[in-house]
Amino acid sequence: MYHRGMKNAALTVVEQACGLKAGERVLIVTNPNPEVLEISLSLQEAVLALGGESVLIVQKTKTLLDYADKAVIAALKTKPDVFFSISENKLGKDEEGILHPYLGEDGKSYDHIFDYNLEGEKSMRAIWTPGITKDMFKRSVCIDYDLLQKRCSLLASKCNDAVSITVTSSGGTDIIVPVKGRKGMLDDGNFTFPGSGGNIPAGEVFISPVVGSEGSGCQGTIVFDGSMSLNEGDIIINDPIVCQVVDGFVTSITSKSGKKVDGSDKECEAYKLLRSITDAEKAAVEREAEGKLAAGLGKEYQRNARNIGELGIGLNPAAKVEGNMLEDEKAFHTCHFAIGQNYDNDAPSLIHLDGVVRNPTIVIHYEDGSEFVVEKEGILSPILENPKPTTY
Repeated sequence: MYHRGMKNAALTVVEQACGLKAGERVLIVTNPNPEVLEISLSLQEAVLALGGESVLIVQKTKTLLDYADKAVIAALKTKPDVFFSISENKLGKDEEGILHPYLGEDGKSYDHIFDYNLEGEKSMRAIWTPGITKDMFKRSVCIDYDLLQKRCSLLASKCNDAVSITVTSSGGTDIIVPVKGRKGMLDDGNFTFPGSGGNIPAGEVFISPVVGSEGSGCQGTIVFDGSMSLNEGDIIINDPIVCQVVDGFVTSITSKSGKKVDGSDKECEAYKLLRSITDAEKAAVEREAEGKLAAGLGKEYQRNARNIGELGIGLNPAAKVEGNMLEDEKAFHTCHFAIGQNYDNDAPSLIHLDGVVRNPTIVIHYEDGSEFVVEKEGILSPILENPKPTTY
């Protein structure tokens, strides 16, 4: 038998977040790591208790640059009703999909069968949990989802007609994020309809900035002072990482303390981020040369390794910044930016590296000159703190 907290959390995920129906097929992919395996088994137990069918596959732990096992890709091609990726790090890339992208009914191409099932065909519901731990699972899953969904819905709607978003912080962040024509997306714990999916723990609203070109795109400075995801895993940031952004792309990475990022100090956090990016740039070119990326894509993937791919805002009151990005990016009093691939599928990259900014001031700007203050120095706007049903 599993810990009661585990059982309650698993039932919350399967019954409430996913709305599982008797007879539905559920595919669970996990790793040998004892914690994620135990969480996966608790979810399988909940699926079976609710009358679902479940297949569980255990593959070796994958990093951002690794491929998923072929058995995992094959299982996803069976089009399960629900998919759980309960991983120590990542699910893994789709080698076949990168070389021969899937074309969705929406006209977009997808380089992973997971994205094709979820977004292209909308034949699947999904939850993914990179870096999940038992403590996080028990502590941050059983929350007030009605309140969370109201907050997320309101904030996402506020993003939809925006022209730009400015983010500043006492730590030094000062950036303009163009979002005209982009839509706010949400991870609100409601994964009950085909094509819906997100993280557990849930709790963020996010948007893909307009991809930059000369004279356009994100402009300014991001100072990551919370935590950072890297190719080798997530870290708490002790020495803030300063990224200069021009025309939508990171042009320089420095350490706030002045430490050198030339590789002479392997523990320098700014150097670790720079290395993760340069590794992705190099891998993109190499994979095209090896025939693992279609001709011409190597340069595009290389370029987008420095793209600002996401601005996200944390809305889960039970989440904390502890050096695990799955939870950190959902925490109150934070926002996060991602470097690499975006969520509008027009900036493909081998990486998506999230970094947390503490206590930001976030202001949404509109065409008519009006503004909406999302939060000030980390404190949510009153309308978001206590959203009213009549707002929707």
